[in-house]
Amino acid sequence: MQAAAEDFFDKVGEYAKLGNRSRSAWNALLTSRHYAKGAHLVGQGELTRHVYFVRQGLLAQYHTDEEGDVIVKRFFLEQGFAASTSALLTASESAFSIRAVEPVTVWEYDFLRFKALVREYPDIAAFYIAYMERHWVIEKEPLEISFRNDDANQKYARFRKIYPGLEARVKQHEIAAFLGVTPTQLSRIRSASR
Repeated sequence: MQAAAEDFFDKVGEYAKLGNRSRSAWNALLTSRHYAKGAHLVGQGELTRHVYFVRQGLLAQYHTDEEGDVIVKRFFLEQGFAASTSALLTASESAFSIRAVEPVTVWEYDFLRFKALVREYPDIAAFYIAYMERHWVIEKEPLEISFRNDDANQKYARFRKIYPGLEARVKQHEIAAFLGVTPTQLSRIRSASR
């Protein structure tokens, strides 16, 4: 067992307890990688195969429309999993890019090989189910509702709650692209909230 993967398995343990055989099998899929600031881990319109666990640094997932406008879907902080999940599940081109906002170090693994482990090991399947339920249902649905109904001030307050301390790590235009407002509007919102 790679001792350095302990951070990864500590996070997995928040969702399900893995046995030694399962842990060893999953560990064999892990590769440590470093990406420079600005590097793309996933490109919009490309097929993707990997899931990334952020050990250090920050990633942003975003979509660029035909006019060149950027919509930031989410940020992936340390101790979080990052992927273009819909593209992985459908084996189709990614609708999003994932870019390193800062230099980033990740544990990376092949999704199809991981899915084979899900079929073979019930405890890895338990992790997968618990992870998807928490992040794709319990957390995601309220966010989708709030981002459709909340005004810009409420969206900004929610951003600060979801991502405490992130404002110091990203540029104003990236926050604005996440909130769906212009950088000028964001400046006014920030001024009013002080």
